Amino acid sequence: MTKRQPKLPANLPPRGLSREEAAAYVGVSPTLFDEMVKDARMPRPKRINSRTVWDIRQIDKAFDKLPGGDVDEDDEWEIVT
Repeated sequence: MTKRQPKLPANLPPRGLSREEAAAYVGVSPTLFDEMVKDARMPRPKRINSRTVWDIRQIDKAFDKLPGGDVDEDDEWEIVT
C-alpha cells in the first residue's frame, strides 16, 4: 500500500511537481516535456529520496524564456481583436 500525500488547500499550490503535473502545468504531454528537459528548454528535476520532482519556480522561469508569445505592435497580423 502506498502512502497518499496530504492535500494542500486550493490557495496553496505545491512547490514540487511530478513529471505528469509539470507537463500539464506547461500545457504539453509528458513525452514532449521529457524532450524539453533533455534539450534544456525545461529544468532538470530534483531528487527527494526516491521521488523525482520539478520545482514550479524553475519551470516558470524556463517557460518565460521560451520563444514566442510577444506581440510586435508593428505587425498588424499578430494583433488579435
